[in-house]
Amino acid sequence: MTRISSPRIGSWLIASAALAVTTLGLMLPAAAHAQAAGVDPDAAGMLKRMTDYVGKLPRFSVDTAATLEVVLHSGQKIQFTSASRTTLQRPDKLRSERIGDAVSQLFYYDGRKLTVYNPQDGYYATAAAPATIEAMVDFAREKLDIVAPATDLVTQDAYERLMDGVTQAFWVGKSAVGGVPCDHLAFRSGAVDWQIWIEDGEKPLPRKFVITSLDVAQAPQFEVVMSNWSLEPAIPADYFSFAPPPGAKAIEFLPVGQAGEQP
Repeated sequence: MTRISSPRIGSWLIASAALAVTTLGLMLPAAAHAQAAGVDPDAAGMLKRMTDYVGKLPRFSVDTAATLEVVLHSGQKIQFTSASRTTLQRPDKLRSERIGDAVSQLFYYDGRKLTVYNPQDGYYATAAAPATIEAMVDFAREKLDIVAPATDLVTQDAYERLMDGVTQAFWVGKSAVGGVPCDHLAFRSGAVDWQIWIEDGEKPLPRKFVITSLDVAQAPQFEVVMSNWSLEPAIPADYFSFAPPPGAKAIEFLPVGQAGEQP
């Protein structure tokens, strides 16, 4: 058996990656090369159509696959992945089950309280919450430092949330995510660039979302791919309420900005 040294493999990969980037640059749609300054109304209109459509859905469930990049002190990038199943029922119910590298959690919101449960260690925390999904999302982020998967894209005021501070928007071109034809849009907002892929056709569902942090060294990205949309899921009556399993231990949420562990 012939042994191939790792330096040769590394050199080949670097050369191949460089060639791919160069080739891709030549093949990019004209819209991506000639991006106009400011907000293209067509791009904003596509986003608005998506947020209006999703915001009016009475209920749905969706799978998400997320990838978070972290930059080490050495400058090397490391990726962490997670998979989630999120179910929403308007105006006041949401449940998300997440399995990931860093943490696996269940998130429950029943219109009166929200609960986060860690099945690995059996700890859970519960807090009284506002009476709508939109208000709960803000409360969870600002008071508890908690973000349920995909909530930035599915609230009824998602357009206003996404467009807040946007200085540039344009249509990149047609694309495909998981074999689904999409429109690819790109936005710039202060220290953040973000992209979204919206399903083409009568159901303008979000299919992919990428955030690039420009104010962090090497501009790490956060990516979410959305699949298996169900617009009429069968939802049990008690699906959004948390019932502590035997042996589960209640703890308090830590205040925002306070790190640590509870016994």
